[in-house]
Amino acid sequence: MRARRGSLLALYAAALVTVSVVAIDGQGAKWNPPRTIDGHPDLQGYWTNDSYTPLERPDEAKGKEFFTPDEARAFLKSRLDRLLGQSSQDIHYDDALWQAETYAKQPNLRTSIISDPPDGKLPPLTAVARQREAARLQSRKGIGAADNVQVRTLAERCIAWGNVGPPMLPPAYNANFQILQSRDQVALRHEMMHDVRLIALDGRPAPGPAVQQLAGIARGRWEGDTLVVDTTNFTSKTNFRGSPQNARQDIFASETMHVVERFTMIDRDTIRYQFTVEDPSTWTRSWSGEAPMRRFEGPIYEYGCHEGNYGLANILRAARVQEANGQTVDAPTPFNRFAPR
Repeated sequence: MRARRGSLLALYAAALVTVSVVAIDGQGAKWNPPRTIDGHPDLQGYWTNDSYTPLERPDEAKGKEFFTPDEARAFLKSRLDRLLGQSSQDIHYDDALWQAETYAKQPNLRTSIISDPPDGKLPPLTAVARQREAARLQSRKGIGAADNVQVRTLAERCIAWGNVGPPMLPPAYNANFQILQSRDQVALRHEMMHDVRLIALDGRPAPGPAVQQLAGIARGRWEGDTLVVDTTNFTSKTNFRGSPQNARQDIFASETMHVVERFTMIDRDTIRYQFTVEDPSTWTRSWSGEAPMRRFEGPIYEYGCHEGNYGLANILRAARVQEANGQTVDAPTPFNRFAPR
């Protein structure tokens, strides 16, 4: 374990010296991408959106949309130092050992993924959403928190992690996916939970609101060299992220959420990913974001999530023992995949 940690420290030091800074600012000469047989940009290959850039702008960057290159490297270093400096008493101490891909993260000039509102923060929740989330949080306390499998989170049950999106925001690890493309369809095959998201390009309309999926139902089209993906038909169980007020409290979008994404290749190894989210039942206004996606050499390996196979039986059994002893059973704190790390 110590030898592995030492090798990771060396890799970390080398990465900080040699890594380039990712700057997605929309400037520069237009690049002509490779094309498929039908003439559209060929997006196929293995990609990652792995990043330490937080969804919301941190306090130390208040009023600053972009870092300087030196500031971006310093921000990345501070996050890696935090990971490596975890106390041995921390339940996630081993992150520094098994999350080796952390050391391949690249500095980004953007101070937050959110680009609008201008302050880099999520809009406030609506009154309806605040009531909805308070009721959901309350339902996860007390005796009902482990009544049955269905009350446990989808991530804990190894059904869905949420990084599939949309919007596609970086998870804590395994932020890799493969794009496969034909004339009539694009497939996004994700490493985490091995989810596959299908985007129809043949002009078919989305079904009515009675048909819902966790990742919504996507319809795509080409606008010049940009793939535009319009997604609707979400569910009330679609976990969006942790609350900005309480990073360990889940927020669930509503069935009315509408996401528009834009995928644009700006060079052989980089896709500019932009998105806009509208959900009048959840946020007081729409909001937008942007993040780079980087090409890497595959393949993607199988993600085996065994907690859902074996852990739930023990969780429920332990809850029955606690109840028999008159103890309160509370749901565990959900992991927030988008909290600044």
